[in-house]
Amino acid sequence: MPCKRITSLSLLAVLALAGCSTSAPDKAVAPEKAAATPAAAVTSDGRCDSDLAKFAVGQPVSAALLQQAQQRSGAQTARVLRPGDIMTLEYRSERLNLNVDAQGTVSRVNCG
Repeated sequence: MPCKRITSLSLLAVLALAGCSTSAPDKAVAPEKAAATPAAAVTSDGRCDSDLAKFAVGQPVSAALLQQAQQRSGAQTARVLRPGDIMTLEYRSERLNLNVDAQGTVSRVNCG
């Protein structure tokens, strides 16, 4: 019986230590690709900074505009909110919201 207990404890210790290990990155980023990456994406911790996406106010909403605003703001996710849309009310610091008017023009940019 003590032998089984020692074996079990040893196995648990090995599993616990294996969970603490880290893996090396798969490939290094080529210098030309690193330069093409936006600075906000490199230094961002995933939190949204809506001030960096204010350029979108007054522009017609599109998938390209949403993606560009998301990248500049450093947000992990982004969504378009139209008048009358049903939306969740929880605050998510990593999400960018583009609020548009009835004509589809961005009227407000905020995080949440």
